[in-house]
Amino acid sequence: MERFPSLETDRLQLRELTLVDADTMFQYFIKEPVIRYFGMDSFQNIEEVKNVIKNFRNRYEEGSAFRWGIVLKGTDQLIGTCGFHLINNRHKRAEIGYELDETYWGKGYATEALQAILTYGFETLYFERISAVVYPENELSRKLLQKVGFAEEGLLRKYMIQNDVMHDAIMYSLLKEEWATLLQKVR
Repeated sequence: MERFPSLETDRLQLRELTLVDADTMFQYFIKEPVIRYFGMDSFQNIEEVKNVIKNFRNRYEEGSAFRWGIVLKGTDQLIGTCGFHLINNRHKRAEIGYELDETYWGKGYATEALQAILTYGFETLYFERISAVVYPENELSRKLLQKVGFAEEGLLRKYMIQNDVMHDAIMYSLLKEEWATLLQKVR
């Protein structure tokens, strides 16, 4: 696999996650608002975060995932991650995931990061469909997906388990032709 791609926006650098990021990730992953809708069990120690980072790298090398660290431009301050998982090249689709340290919520960083990875997914990886699953009660994430063009498809009942609790999820999707139409409106 070639070198991990780096993406840039007006305010952000999206780069490969490394084990150096583990402490910062752990510090925001232990915050209840950040992990509440993440779809993974709460982290108990930094070794679990290191394993997640290693898993992201392994899955990238297998071609089944991309996970970028979201860094404020001009600093090396990691503020979150975003990327693709459940990549299916045959069917030209993937699912996205993302999280930000709550300190950086409400500043447009998630929108900026998602627009960058959506462009990469459609224009470089040639996906035809990108989806996302979100807990119904995660209003902020639902609004974010709608803001960047995703359409709600439906409810997935008892779709995920987090901390031994079953959760419903809402499926959202964005198709390549919808993305192209959105880009034309912006330009």
